[in-house]
Order: sequence, then structure tokens, then C-alpha cells
Amino acid sequence: MAQQVPDFSLPNVATGPNPFSLSELSEDVVFVILFFQRDHYCTNCRKQVQELADRIDEFHEHDAEVVSIVPEPVERVEAWQERYDLPYPLLADPNAEAGEAYDQPVRFGILGRFSDFFGRMPEVVVVDRRGPEPEIAYVHRGSSTFDRPEIDALLAELDALRTGA
Repeated sequence: MAQQVPDFSLPNVATGPNPFSLSELSEDVVFVILFFQRDHYCTNCRKQVQELADRIDEFHEHDAEVVSIVPEPVERVEAWQERYDLPYPLLADPNAEAGEAYDQPVRFGILGRFSDFFGRMPEVVVVDRRGPEPEIAYVHRGSSTFDRPEIDALLAELDALRTGA
């Protein structure tokens, strides 16, 4: 049974529509890869968004749109965009509504504000938009700030989804 894809509307400080919502994406986008980040200060998150930017053409060749979602106010997310000039949607989710809707893992609640070993963990969700309704086709829920899928693994996952392997 397909898992329902929660839609959302969030401020986008980078490329694409503002506000951003899944339902408003072009039909040309077959896959949407949602990267749920930890927070503004996370060095692994900052590294990941830059790596995604460096390889954005490969995702577009797979008819995939990359979207990073940061559970922070717009001003903090804008600071990332000013620094990294990301060529894909970068969304502010100050109340973590999208993160909650997609079950982004959280470790030890409020303590997460004080240590990278607590708080929101990274999550990656691939949404497949080929059918009559979008479906969640892949999920990686990180157990630590370092626990993220490699870009090559994600591209291979997109290839497998395309071929039905």
C-alpha cells in the first residue's frame, strides 16, 4: 500500500516558486528528493547542501528536483542561500511542520539545541510522482548527524525506481 505524501507550503529562499509546495511543481518533475536538515548550525548539513549543488545536473538528468528543508526561521535559511547560492529550492520550516509530517527523527527533544548528538536527525525522502497520486518511494532516516545516504546511492535508487528493479 502506498504511503500518503503530505503536501506543505513553505517559504523558499532559493530557486523555484515561493512559497514552495509539492502540488505546484511542474509535471516534468518525476521525482522529488526532500532533504530534511538538522538546523542552521549543522556542519554536515551545510556540507550536504553544497555537495547537492555541485551535482544538481545529475539529479535533473534523472527528472528529479532536490529540495532542502531547514527547521529554522527564514532569516537563518536566507543566510545559507547568501553563503552557498544553492541552485535548487531551500525551504524554511520554522515550526518543523514538514519535518513532523514526514516523521523526521528527533533524539532527546530540547537537548538537541545544545548538542549535535541530540535533536533532529537528517532524513531523505524520495517522492515518486509518476502515478495518479504521488507516493513515497524511498526513505532514509538518519540515526546521527553523520547518517546520510551518499549521492551516488540516491542516483542509483532513482535508476532502480525508473526501471522497476
